[in-house]
Amino acid sequence: MTAELLAPPAEVSAQWGQSLAKGGLATALLHIERAATGRGSWDTAHEWITACLSQPVNSFTGASVFYGAPAVAHVLHLAALHGPRAYHQPRMLLDTAVEHVVEQRLAAAHRRIDAGQRPEFHEFDLLGGLTGLGAHLRVRGRQELLREVLSYLVWLTAPVHGRSGWWTHLAPSGDPDDRYPGGHGNFGIAHGIPGPLTLLALTYLDGTRVPGQLEAIERILDWLDAWQQNGAARAWWPEALTAAEADEGRTRQSKPLRPSWCYGTPGIATALHHAARTIGDPDRARTAEAAFLDAIEDPDQAHSLTDGTVCHGTAGVRLAAQRFAERTDDHATALRILAAASNLPDPGSDATGHGLLEGTAGIALTRCSLAAECPGAGWDALLLLI
Repeated sequence: MTAELLAPPAEVSAQWGQSLAKGGLATALLHIERAATGRGSWDTAHEWITACLSQPVNSFTGASVFYGAPAVAHVLHLAALHGPRAYHQPRMLLDTAVEHVVEQRLAAAHRRIDAGQRPEFHEFDLLGGLTGLGAHLRVRGRQELLREVLSYLVWLTAPVHGRSGWWTHLAPSGDPDDRYPGGHGNFGIAHGIPGPLTLLALTYLDGTRVPGQLEAIERILDWLDAWQQNGAARAWWPEALTAAEADEGRTRQSKPLRPSWCYGTPGIATALHHAARTIGDPDRARTAEAAFLDAIEDPDQAHSLTDGTVCHGTAGVRLAAQRFAERTDDHATALRILAAASNLPDPGSDATGHGLLEGTAGIALTRCSLAAECPGAGWDALLLLI
């Protein structure tokens, strides 16, 4: 029996219990998914949720959808949506804490924009920033606050000092680095502009819209088009772009790297596919499908997947492939995507912890979702796959 299916530890720290990325909250989410798909019990899910909430919920300004009040609120929302009504009241109590976090983050972002400064990617990204918080608000149904996030993302796409508004002054690590003078532009769905693009597209399809939303989507697509490599048939994109590369108009990356959800072609192609549906562009949709297929059918790319995790391993790619195939209107393409995903090499879990992104809980969550014969809790909306 794996650790995820055992009872929670007797003592749980807030840092561990309230972390979806690395801690026990991911295991609570796993048991919610198991219960929602008929593979586990709500009693076990409740045991894990109770353990994770044994410490005061952290609602500091830097909290994100993967840690603290927003992460706990998201898990409680999925439990309330699919399980006992007992979760409704604590979920509503956390709404106020989440609202405070989002409003503080938005205020800081607008101060930065007004000062003409460049953003840190944790201001806007999916894993730690406002795109991730927006993903929670979308699922939670908090439309008014979600529109404020979308309006901010529209502002984010406006050029700043001759570069795209999301161009950060930091290195891909999130820190200053002499190897990145002038900062970088990030192409990963986890930390780069494909994350905001996906949220803008999905919310537009949902009917949650703000002024300038389509124009912002087009600006991001223009940038991705400019850096698309190898044409439509075998398209790929760099992981990151330095200031020197941007000025020269070419990337020094010679080939596509690991085809992961977080930074690779599967994540970028997912963003492009959602955007293509939003603007009604079937040619762009076909380009996204071809890029996704090439990334997972190419043996060199497939064998560069060295672990089984959600963030940068086979679990994330297989789940992205499943969701991609479900919304593709070409049946033959959908079957090829599913076949290629099932044939990916299995390097084993090689996980470093119990969390969702790089841990065993995320691997188990993905396996449960892919094997389920009925809809689950919809936890992968956090990854902007649905």
